[in-house]
Amino acid sequence: MEFQRARSASQREQRRRAILETAAAMLDEMPVGQLSLNELSRRVGLAKSNVLRYFESREAVLLELLEVQTRDWVAALEEVLVPVEGTVAERGDRLAALLGHSLAERPVLCDLISTQAAVLEHNVSAQVVLEHKRASLRAVERLRNAVRRALPELGVQDAHRLVAMILLTVGAAWPHARPPEALRAAFDADPALAPLRVEFTDLVAQMVAVSVSGLLARAEDRPLGARVPAARASPLLER
Repeated sequence: MEFQRARSASQREQRRRAILETAAAMLDEMPVGQLSLNELSRRVGLAKSNVLRYFESREAVLLELLEVQTRDWVAALEEVLVPVEGTVAERGDRLAALLGHSLAERPVLCDLISTQAAVLEHNVSAQVVLEHKRASLRAVERLRNAVRRALPELGVQDAHRLVAMILLTVGAAWPHARPPEALRAAFDADPALAPLRVEFTDLVAQMVAVSVSGLLARAEDRPLGARVPAARASPLLER
């Protein structure tokens, strides 16, 4: 940045983008837990107090980065989750595979999702969380609509449930797929522990495929004309 002090709205926005881009670059090198506000400030070339003029905390930076990463992910999925020919099972498996691979290609997003509830949504104000949850809801609705284009047999409520299951699966599976050094050594030392290893892409794809099958089966079991219970908000959106 050529300016020393951001005076205009465009300069302030440019500085916010620089902070977010620097944080994203740092997460290519380290997990969320190792990213400090001091190091972020140093790399972006600002005093810590100046970074706090744009974001109220480290967690606020990471929450906004999560929103950016999620929007990019959903936009990419909207390009590939399109109607195709095939049986429901075949299209469900295609959907599951696309979701698994798309997430595995975005480790920063997965790391942010996995720390959202326990870390990122702490040390922030109610206003920051409110804005984040509204952005999350918009992303969930876009992804739900993309899922239904690929698999229209899912109703709106079940597509919403599937999106919630996907996000919860990522949050749980990602840390287990990135074990610490001691655990990796234990796996290598004892082949009998192999069933405990987590392969992220396959696990997400399997969970999505099973969830799709279960949601469709439950829909088929409902008597014709039966009311579907109102969908409760995703736990990810209630936090």
